[in-house]
Amino acid sequence: MAKDHVGSGPPTYDAEPTALPPADPDALDDLVADTVLDGARYGAWTLRAASVRGDSARYRGEPRRDSLLTARFGTGEHALILVAMATGARATPGAHRAAAEVCRWIGRAVGRSHVRLTEDIRAARRGDLKSGLHRLTDRSLGRLRAGAAEQGLAPEEYAATLRCLLLPADPDCRTRVFFGVGGGGLFRLRGGVWRDIEPPVGTVAGEPVAGFGSLPAETPEGDRLTMDLGVTTPPDPHDPAPEPPREPFRFRASIARPGDTLLMCTGGLADPLRGEPGLPAHLTGRWSGTTPPGLAAFLADTQVRVKGYADDRTAAAVWEA
Repeated sequence: MAKDHVGSGPPTYDAEPTALPPADPDALDDLVADTVLDGARYGAWTLRAASVRGDSARYRGEPRRDSLLTARFGTGEHALILVAMATGARATPGAHRAAAEVCRWIGRAVGRSHVRLTEDIRAARRGDLKSGLHRLTDRSLGRLRAGAAEQGLAPEEYAATLRCLLLPADPDCRTRVFFGVGGGGLFRLRGGVWRDIEPPVGTVAGEPVAGFGSLPAETPEGDRLTMDLGVTTPPDPHDPAPEPPREPFRFRASIARPGDTLLMCTGGLADPLRGEPGLPAHLTGRWSGTTPPGLAAFLADTQVRVKGYADDRTAAAVWEA
């Protein structure tokens, strides 16, 4: 049964939008819809995706800081589907623009490289995938930093997280690739049990995939293969001021099993999933059937509210037949 909220009690804010964001008559293309909903089905998987303005932003008349992009590149079994989502920096006036721009830039980069990316996924070239997607992500976020400089802003004032899924349309390929930078969540529902599979920073995570391999973290004797001696070099007074530390790149490539549900989301949904046990329990009941929910049902599920969590929510879920 669909619910409005889970947890100790109803949230403070209304469940429906209250105030619209202010509009500039000369910049109407800058407006952001309260809710975006999308979906698709290819081969063995079904996609549902939604981005919803948070309760706090709805009440205050602020634009949705989350952005969502779904795009298909190529045709037939050689097509590659990208799902990208981003969250603009909190309390910055251009947060929604930064999120939308970084989604468009990663979309353009992936689209131009989709043939090679599809080949790498089908051939299980895990190392090539990780390094290539890392470069594309760095370039996209670099353009965001350049945009901040052009506007006379500090890098952290025009910034966004970025999280992406690559889904091959080929029904014989069950490899699912996640990559991104910044907060959010990656979860898998398998056999009625949720597992947080967010990859640790700086690693190539995921269950073993044929042909995918990486060096072990340590030798059989327990010796680490990398060393940090903790020796720092004094800064050169003539060097420019260092940039703020950048978020590490995250990557995961793994094989989906029939019956799996993979969920990628921004922090607005990841935080209550980790903080309120009633929410994953509710979604287990809603999403454990043999048929994926329709668009409207998926939207209702992702909007189930939890007191104390009022940020935008963006989620993409993949059901495996």
